[in-house]
Amino acid sequence: MTIFPGRRRAALALALSGVLALTATACGDDGSGGAGGEGTEGSGKGKITFWDNNGGVRTDVWKEIIADFEKANPDIDVEYVGVASKEVQSKYDTAIQGGALPDVGGVGAAMLAGIAAQNALEPLDQRIEKSSLFGKLNKGMVDSVRAAGGQDELFTVPTSASNGVLYYRTDLFEAAGLQEPSTWSAFYAAADKLTAKDKNQFGYTIRGGAGSIAQALDAMYGQSGIQSFWENDKTTVNDPRNVAALEKYVGLFKKNTPAADVNNDFTKMVAQWDSGQIGMLNHNLGSYQDHVKALTTEKFRGIPSPTLDNGTRVMVSNPVDGLGLFSSSKNKAAAWKFIEFAASHASNSTWNKSAGAIPANTEAAQDPWIQEAEPTKLAADVLFGGKATIVQLPYYLPDWNTISKADNEANFQKVLLGSMTAKKFADTLAEQLNEAQAEWKSQQK
Repeated sequence: MTIFPGRRRAALALALSGVLALTATACGDDGSGGAGGEGTEGSGKGKITFWDNNGGVRTDVWKEIIADFEKANPDIDVEYVGVASKEVQSKYDTAIQGGALPDVGGVGAAMLAGIAAQNALEPLDQRIEKSSLFGKLNKGMVDSVRAAGGQDELFTVPTSASNGVLYYRTDLFEAAGLQEPSTWSAFYAAADKLTAKDKNQFGYTIRGGAGSIAQALDAMYGQSGIQSFWENDKTTVNDPRNVAALEKYVGLFKKNTPAADVNNDFTKMVAQWDSGQIGMLNHNLGSYQDHVKALTTEKFRGIPSPTLDNGTRVMVSNPVDGLGLFSSSKNKAAAWKFIEFAASHASNSTWNKSAGAIPANTEAAQDPWIQEAEPTKLAADVLFGGKATIVQLPYYLPDWNTISKADNEANFQKVLLGSMTAKKFADTLAEQLNEAQAEWKSQQK
């Protein structure tokens, strides 16, 4: 039986009401924000818990920021919990149902609406207006996370944007006599020329595992040139031009990519590109420093997504990351102090320099390191300089993260392996999105 988004959310809401009713009577309050309910401002001192939504990858820089915060606020102790990015959605869902949320957590725009719809996040507009952050957050990122929340309220303080990047091996391109893959035509030509299977050399590495859908959508819209995700409340995902683009893109699999790519998430894909002889990789700014360490800046470049031959560049939006204050926190005052500190000039610059991402703090965005990190500089120029049409993905749909991950990543693997057509994949995705959009619209009336 197919469970469509509306029915899934209704079932979740019913289950939630029962679970929360039980936990309200069964659990006591330890002051850490884990007992559910509406929470309190607290004393502004004591212990708070922070969940990092990209644990392991960014653990070291967060521990540095936490140490600085605790030095500046000796009466507050921050417990750090690192959560792997592929597990964070399910961990938040479980915590909401069980009443065990942290005080503060990293919440990307892709999962924001689903968490906000369950009343788990505190609206932050009034806190920002009274804080040192007022007027110092990138307006585009603020607008993005506000829209992503789906309720015209700000449920996270934006911290960074991490645009899609095409990384390519300059040494391999030079040896093959190839020009920069700045157009889709050049991209496909390079993928062919750099592939030598008998030498275990490939032109490209494709993302077939966790996180594959966003990358596939970027390739689809980038090649089709379609500039809107919706047309009269029906998605353009299964437009014939997008289907044709997807067919061409998945045609790279095993022809110009390793067969193991079918299971690759970003960590495996990045490690494979850094250590092997693969010409090109699509990922975001977050892996830039890894490439620098593995290859040095002499052997690769990171450029914005390719253009069409006429110079048109279309990209899908990348989710803005941010920090959320959970409504169940029993020490919101201390939790907010931490968020304010983490999004301040110095801390936001430190975090984004480590990640190679674009800072949300406008003062941090002027720091010298951005000019030295070429992919970040180019991405910021495209994102804020009007050099691309950005197709806004519907992060505001509470079911977006489930549809784009759990419901369809396995289907994308079937397309790669030839057991599902690109059209069937796109039609299935479109059907789910159209229903989710219709339900969301009905709730806005």
